[in-house]
Amino acid sequence: MLEDYFKFTFINYWRSIDKKIFFCFLILFFLGLFFSFSSTSSLAGERLNKDYYFFFTKHLFFTFLAIFIMITISIIKTEFLLKLVTPLFMISFILLALVPIFGVEVKGAKRWIDLYYFRLQPIEILKPFFILMTVKILTLKKFQISQVKYVLSFMLLVCVLILLIDQPDLGQSILLTGSWVATVFISGVGLFYIFIFFSFFLASLSAVLFLLPEKFEYIINRLITFFDPSQGDRFQSTSALDAIKLGGLTGQGMGEGILKDSVPEAHTDYVIAVISEEYGSLSSIIILFIFLYISFRIIKNCFNQDNQFLKIALSGLATLLIFQTFIHAGVNTNLLPTTGMTLPFLSYGGSSLIGSSVLAGLVLNYTKNKTYLYD
Repeated sequence: MLEDYFKFTFINYWRSIDKKIFFCFLILFFLGLFFSFSSTSSLAGERLNKDYYFFFTKHLFFTFLAIFIMITISIIKTEFLLKLVTPLFMISFILLALVPIFGVEVKGAKRWIDLYYFRLQPIEILKPFFILMTVKILTLKKFQISQVKYVLSFMLLVCVLILLIDQPDLGQSILLTGSWVATVFISGVGLFYIFIFFSFFLASLSAVLFLLPEKFEYIINRLITFFDPSQGDRFQSTSALDAIKLGGLTGQGMGEGILKDSVPEAHTDYVIAVISEEYGSLSSIIILFIFLYISFRIIKNCFNQDNQFLKIALSGLATLLIFQTFIHAGVNTNLLPTTGMTLPFLSYGGSSLIGSSVLAGLVLNYTKNKTYLYD
């Protein structure tokens, strides 16, 4: 009897999910696992004097944990999942607020909480729930004919940005701001208000950098160096671009790249460059195409949604995914200043993988072939 129930549940689940998106997510997870083995073995063995499979073993554990989280979230009933949005956002927000108190400082930035086995970066978990919380505010019935919803969602953004700027983490701040603007725009706000917000945001950011130069010294130096290479050291970004050029279309071959051994955190911040050097730019283009295809499938699903929450939430999650992907690619190709932004699903790191799995699970849940009402 129990066996028949689980069989029936699985069949219904499998019929309802978007299988193309599901398999694209799985491909990205396992590509990340493969590239982790390729890019971290020498780092562990030669530079840190650990077992060659140290980082790969950790990545393997978090990959399967992430897949489990993705499937679990996608199985949950959508109306029940909506009820969890506020508490899950609050939990992740509290974790982010604890970073200044209990956080670990690495290279001048305090963004992680040490959990012994790994360092948790709360913002990675918070990002998808921030999008959903924003959408929840924008779709509240009592604010449907009022501008209050935009004010409340803006206040939500400001609260998160204050905590991020304190770390400091300019890259995530820009990513969340861009995703928030896109989500609000999709909900119906006019371009005039978007322009006003951007002007206000740029003015505020400039003021913060000007008034607190010591706290944001490394960010200011990165910006100055990006716009004027003669003013600073561009070793990381130049090395990444050289690695991409060296790899050409087909690459130098597995294990033959030098970027992973010469640039710190190449296995997290410069994954596209590492892949391009060893496996060719063609491989990186295919990976970026997979991200674009996932976003296309999500947006296509939006047009089939009658529910306003689902429509805006899916658009916001797609925006978050594609923005982060192309910020990472932009940094790797020297089109953007160094931000420390990971590539979803592929970069090494437990927090990044868990955050990606939450986003993937939400997308799979909201694109299921069922209609749910939120009243």
